[in-house]
Amino acid sequence: MPQVTLIEAFVAHARRRPDAPALVWRQEEISYGRLHQLAQQQRDRLAALTDGAADPVALLAEKSPHGIALIVACLLDGRRFLLLAPTTPPEVQQSLARQAGCALLVSPDADRRLHRPPGAEAPAGEVSFMLTTSGSTGTPKIVPLPDGAVDRFTRWAHEQFDLGPGRSVLNYAPLNFDLCLLDVWATLRYGGRVVLVDPAQALHPPHLVELMRRNRVHVVQAVPLFYRLVVEAQQGSSFTDPEHVIFTGDTLPRRYLGELPSLFPHARIWNVYGCTETNDSLMYEVDPARLPDGPVPLGNPLPGVTAVVVNADGTLLTGPGTGELYVSTPFQAEDYLGGTAGDRFGCVPNGAYPDRRFFRSGDLVRRHPDGELTLEGRTDFQVKIRGTRVNTQEVERVLLEHPDVIEAAVIVVPDPNLGRSLHAVLRRTPDSTLDSLVLRRHCAASLSPTAIPATLRITDEPLPRTSTGKVDRTFVGVRESS
Repeated sequence: MPQVTLIEAFVAHARRRPDAPALVWRQEEISYGRLHQLAQQQRDRLAALTDGAADPVALLAEKSPHGIALIVACLLDGRRFLLLAPTTPPEVQQSLARQAGCALLVSPDADRRLHRPPGAEAPAGEVSFMLTTSGSTGTPKIVPLPDGAVDRFTRWAHEQFDLGPGRSVLNYAPLNFDLCLLDVWATLRYGGRVVLVDPAQALHPPHLVELMRRNRVHVVQAVPLFYRLVVEAQQGSSFTDPEHVIFTGDTLPRRYLGELPSLFPHARIWNVYGCTETNDSLMYEVDPARLPDGPVPLGNPLPGVTAVVVNADGTLLTGPGTGELYVSTPFQAEDYLGGTAGDRFGCVPNGAYPDRRFFRSGDLVRRHPDGELTLEGRTDFQVKIRGTRVNTQEVERVLLEHPDVIEAAVIVVPDPNLGRSLHAVLRRTPDSTLDSLVLRRHCAASLSPTAIPATLRITDEPLPRTSTGKVDRTFVGVRESS
């Protein structure tokens, strides 16, 4: 029996259960019937803009019921769409839109026509969702997700976290994030209720706490920043409704991890690892009685996923050690749009797994003697300082372990005497008296002398971030050197 697709399932809910809640937005509940109606209005609008053709469009992913309705409209038409963060610079928006063959850049209430160059490459196979990488280390790349991969992923999310009617799921991530495939699109596919966090309130802890309490969410998925904000706001009280709590996208400092079991006393707590290119790949359930002393393990591969560790010389790592993580998942893209991957997509070296298409994650992982994998950093954040190899993400992790540090970015800067050195920019907690001397002592307890940043700049202002929410190290470097 053929599987019902995401959009077919959504339409069925709208017809059979039109009054069932689909979204919560700014204290208003939007039903499946109403969301379907909004999507039909956006569908008519797109048809008028494209003269009835199902041409691809670039969407500014503004989080709101109308923003979600615009995406549903594209799914109803079988129209490819490129999701762009509203905060992406206009020139980058237009460049990515043209690369994706889009002649229109559309938001819920505005549109702009673009010049579409002849011969713009279309993604291979059946594709609706086109996401972008973060751009934290360069120009964002376009990631076309096959419709089959999206269907398989949303089906897995439903089975794993019991998404469906009567279940409420918190959506913290922006709509252009791959995290939304779980908390928005899998939830809507299976008839659940999505509680949307307003981006304007995303850094306001009392709002987050009240939103979860008022809406009694059962599943929470968010980046570590969310949990830090909620932990600091709760001060000993707890949420009793969540059954699954998922942290993903970055490392969760241990001091916040240790608070989650008491903050969510009835929830299973998961560390989920994945990339935009592959979707979720590995998952680890945290045992509240045995919290890890170091980094949280990445856990076991999801059903159908194969994960291997590759040495620097291209051979497979079979025992303990450190190497680059390669993953092959049922949920992944085939390539970046335009085939710009180089060797990022393809087979594992030395002919291993010849029938699997793997993705080079760029993540350095350590396999421990017991077989557990932990994240060590990024291959593109490995640098040499005074002849010694240093991982700047490891330095950031140590800095973030200080209780007065909220955010940290470590970059390499030219040094007239040493050739290059490490420079750290940190944001401290409000009213903190943290200074560089205290930080140096903190670093010396865990890092080699070479890995301690030569300069430490402490600020009370948020660090600049990319459109996908990661620290923009390029901008940090420019701002610090200007």
